[in-house]
Amino acid sequence: MKNYIQADPWNIIEEGFDPSLNKISESLFSIGNGKMGQRANFEEAYSGETLQGSYVAGIYFPDKTRVGWWKNGYPPTFDKVINSTNWIGLDIYIDDERLDLAKCKIKQFKRVLNMQEGYLQRTFVVELSGSRTIDVNSIRFCSIADDEIAAIQYSITPLNFDAKLKVLSIVDGDIVNQDSNYDFKFWDAVKDHSSENGIFLQTKTLKTGFELCVGAKTELFSDGHLVIPTEKVVKKQEKWIAEEFILELNAGNTINIVKIACVQSSLNHSVDQLISSCEEKLAVASRVGFDKLREHQKLAWANKWEQSDIKIEGDIKAQQAIRFNIFQLFQTYTGTDSRLNIGPKGFTGEKYAGATYWDTEAYCIPFYLSTAPQEVGRNLLVYRYNHLQKAIENAEMLGFKNGAALYPMVTMDGTESHNEWEITFEEIHRNGAIAYAIHNYITYTQDWDYLAEYGLEVLIAIARFWKQRVNWSEDRKKYVILGVTGPNEYENNVNNNWYTNYLAVWCLNYTREALDYVNAHNRSRYEEILKSIDFIPVEIEQWKDIADNMYFPYHEELNIYLQQDGYLDKEQLLVKDLPASERPLNQKWSWDRILRSCFIKQADVLQGMYFFEDDFDLADLRRNFDFYEPRTVHESSLSPCIHSILAAKLNDEARAYEFYLRTARLDLDDYNNDTEDGLHITSMAGTWMSIVQGFAGMRVKNNQLYFQPFLPEQWKSFTFNIGFREKILSIQIDKETIEITNSSTESLSVTVGHSQYEIEGTSSLIIRL
Repeated sequence: MKNYIQADPWNIIEEGFDPSLNKISESLFSIGNGKMGQRANFEEAYSGETLQGSYVAGIYFPDKTRVGWWKNGYPPTFDKVINSTNWIGLDIYIDDERLDLAKCKIKQFKRVLNMQEGYLQRTFVVELSGSRTIDVNSIRFCSIADDEIAAIQYSITPLNFDAKLKVLSIVDGDIVNQDSNYDFKFWDAVKDHSSENGIFLQTKTLKTGFELCVGAKTELFSDGHLVIPTEKVVKKQEKWIAEEFILELNAGNTINIVKIACVQSSLNHSVDQLISSCEEKLAVASRVGFDKLREHQKLAWANKWEQSDIKIEGDIKAQQAIRFNIFQLFQTYTGTDSRLNIGPKGFTGEKYAGATYWDTEAYCIPFYLSTAPQEVGRNLLVYRYNHLQKAIENAEMLGFKNGAALYPMVTMDGTESHNEWEITFEEIHRNGAIAYAIHNYITYTQDWDYLAEYGLEVLIAIARFWKQRVNWSEDRKKYVILGVTGPNEYENNVNNNWYTNYLAVWCLNYTREALDYVNAHNRSRYEEILKSIDFIPVEIEQWKDIADNMYFPYHEELNIYLQQDGYLDKEQLLVKDLPASERPLNQKWSWDRILRSCFIKQADVLQGMYFFEDDFDLADLRRNFDFYEPRTVHESSLSPCIHSILAAKLNDEARAYEFYLRTARLDLDDYNNDTEDGLHITSMAGTWMSIVQGFAGMRVKNNQLYFQPFLPEQWKSFTFNIGFREKILSIQIDKETIEITNSSTESLSVTVGHSQYEIEGTSSLIIRL
């Protein structure tokens, strides 16, 4: 665990430069706007250890799957978001000495991510050869006001000498993914262009044929006035273009290098118009200028924070952590494009390939439902609807028929691209998470039109999958599901994973309910769907038979749901008995040893009890929580938040807060020693859930909001805003009261504890706890 980030309510602050921490900081200080993102690489050259990362949403490459033992059904490619054209480069030469923080004496260094206004600032003072000292201040951001624009202001001041300054402002498309095989490069050059409006580079991905144009306009200013350099030339190489500026710089004088970039792709623009479109937009942004673009960024973020902010009084590290998590979620996904989704690392690193996992449906949907306009959550579901045919094709490759769909574990475009057999073939609970997200969305929004327009087709295809995936056990006289991997990936190829079986039954029952609803409320659409998929009524009876006769592993003596058949055959050790030197298991133990152990990577049975909490009483939850949590190593980023929410429900305030801090500061404190690979974006939504669903106890029950709040001992109060059915509510909880403010003009019914209250429009209600 690291502890070098300073506590601050609105900023992530690093004082001093430690090269061994640089890749961690590159992840932590990443910036993005939902359309593109950039790791916190230095603008100037850096020869130390670094992971250069510039990413554009929706652009990927299908890298060929390589496995030693091919199995039928393996996806032929492993699709990955790829490193794209690097727009931030500013190669700086002082009297022909290249500025490189790995090679000069660093006297001062500070890096600040301003989350309130959405920019990254870096200041440093370094000593070059001959005791020459310079002061540098850089500010950059990816605009969320205009998600094709990014900007840098890079200021240089020689403190004790006059100098010749040479600046190369670079657009570099000759880059490589860290995880590429044999340093293989995924981009081909198309063309470059230069004009008074800047420099432009158009490239094209191999195989997928995405085209990208990145343009940059660079100008130099002194005391607010445009500086005409002594020399200015354009230099070109293959997949590389730069503007070179040379000028004389006097001691104590500051030169501001302003670089405004425009990033456009063939996802949104015609290929043959990319350069002209990029040039036109960049010209407009350059006329607006850095200062006004930054003001637009500030206002756009103010709008985001108005609905999504959580204020914590009395615990600055907890405050910093929740804002960091919210900030990174909105940098990753804004919901404006239903073709895009949320990768577990967002735009902050290459691990998990930037692809979509079941994390989106299980963890991110609740966050966006409450903190963003309704269409944002809807677009996440439409993304899966648009991939339904490919999910059916994925299932067909595994031998399923009749329109059964198996959504991919990992995907860019709906095609499965995960190549570990125990995940690709067996972690089928992901299907259930997608069905659950439809239920969750409709329950929260009451957007029943979504069910008829999109959701029902998805649910039927998933139900058809479950029908074919079960088999009848003559021995048990029950339906069983064999050969699966549950959420606990430290167990592979098990029989009757309780969570998977429970989720399958719920899916079958919910699909039957959905059919009844659409039949009753939109008969023409109902008949249209059933005709298009060759649906026959006997399928409903088959689903009911399976749901009524599913086998669930259970231990009568312990009164717990067994994670899977044979779980208690394992040696029952507890995590507290593991030596610290053997953690994390996935880095210290062999896979064979992990699979034979009882240790659990993340919530499994408890994930099901979280999803379907109304099916279990508190005594049931407590027995299972007290049994499984001590065996859980929490080596998945998705684990602590679920345990925090369940601990809160059990009034176990100490463990609820402990798990909250772990999930909230997972990256800031580098709990799992893997932040350098990128941030855990999808689990950040779990941090928000830990507060809103955990400490505030917010649910939707009986078609209205419900709260069962408590205040962590370390806090004086906390306040959060949520959007609920086009109403914005502010909820403040302290040691004695909950105050709910309804900013809409319509009244709203809520339940707090066991009592129901009516809150009039534009009014507040204080309820004693």
